[in-house]
Amino acid sequence: MSKPKLNDEEITQRGKELYQNTIRLRVETPENIGKIISINVETGEYEIDDDLLVTSLRLRTKQADAALWTERIGFNAVYAVGGSLVRTAE
Repeated sequence: MSKPKLNDEEITQRGKELYQNTIRLRVETPENIGKIISINVETGEYEIDDDLLVTSLRLRTKQADAALWTERIGFNAVYAVGGSLVRTAE
């Protein structure tokens, strides 16, 4: 697998911007809250599922070197280690 063209900081910035400005209003629905969304920050394509691996693999089948940003819809983090997830959407 080849390396994405963007560095981690650029992926984070683009992912957050795409989610907040373009995708969020479409996906933060009651049936999606708590699911994982992975976003190809170069194309804006995204996949939603209960499983991070599934969303990532779906996007990578379309573009093997895709720069991906992942969030848990409606929460402040994808996973919590030693803490708890905080709900950001109502």
